Amino acid sequence: MRARLTIAALAATVASVFVAAPPAHADTGIHVSGTEIVEADGTPLIMRGTSHAHTWYPTQTSSFAGIKSLGANAVRVVLSGGRWSANSAADVANVVSLCKQNKLICVLENHDTTGYGEQAGAYTLDQAVNYWISVKSALEGQEDYVIVNIGNEPIGNNAVTPDWTTATAGAIKRMREAGFDHALMVDAPNWGQDWRFAMRDNAKTVFAADPDRNTIFSIHMYGVFDTAAEVTDYLQAFQTAGLPLVIGEFGFNHSDGDPDEDTIMSQAQARGVGYFGWSWSGNGGGVEYLDQVTNFNVNALTPWGQRLFNGPNGIAQTAVEAKIYGGGGGPDTEAPTRPGK
Repeated sequence: MRARLTIAALAATVASVFVAAPPAHADTGIHVSGTEIVEADGTPLIMRGTSHAHTWYPTQTSSFAGIKSLGANAVRVVLSGGRWSANSAADVANVVSLCKQNKLICVLENHDTTGYGEQAGAYTLDQAVNYWISVKSALEGQEDYVIVNIGNEPIGNNAVTPDWTTATAGAIKRMREAGFDHALMVDAPNWGQDWRFAMRDNAKTVFAADPDRNTIFSIHMYGVFDTAAEVTDYLQAFQTAGLPLVIGEFGFNHSDGDPDEDTIMSQAQARGVGYFGWSWSGNGGGVEYLDQVTNFNVNALTPWGQRLFNGPNGIAQTAVEAKIYGGGGGPDTEAPTRPGK
């Protein structure tokens, strides 16, 4: 998250910049099939969940059960390779185990890259790949359960070298050369919001750089996406291109503007696009209002948490448990149960 940007008006989507992507040919675990993300057997996987700031709150391991109890089928987990306290291979293995115990698809993201080129201390995508290689032992054999989000919001608003397309394509190639067979997720530049359209306009090139054709694109929707037209135009661009997109972060409010969360959620549901709200608990720096529960207490939902989990097109209403865990095939009609109740 932590998007700090000067908002530029989104231009009209130009569908002609895209060419339909070739089909995925990954043969293990979660993978891409056209615009869809699917499980190993081809069952659609539409992720509905939230982000959990594990690297800053490593003892809050009950959060996984809490997130599941409110109906989520996936969780996006914040990790660090050294910009903050590094998460070791053993810790990452434990995170994966917690996801599996709670029947959550596990999206692991390296937060070190946030705002590179603009924020002091930010890591490059190449450094993020070094981290993934260092914890590879924790991820081997977990392709059915884990998606690797290479680097969070990897470029700020300043021009940097290499550019997003070159850096992202290079990171994907290095991950494959290192033996990662997982579905990979890549975030947009401009603090994830892509208001200069580098990801939208170059997604085909980046997708083609993956020899497995198993890359998922992630857009973060905050103040840039404050109208229905901006939300729908962006989602439509990837649908027209035949490329897989998730809303990797979004909020109901933000210091850079007022996101249109109702359209974000309704359009995601209508189009079969996954989404992750930001974030479970522990926000600071003036965006504490983005906490979905207070003090990591699942029984203390905030207004944002109520909207995300229990509102129209929310997680409880739309999430379907992954087939690998015994779900799939239709909406989850079982009422969520909370720990201790």
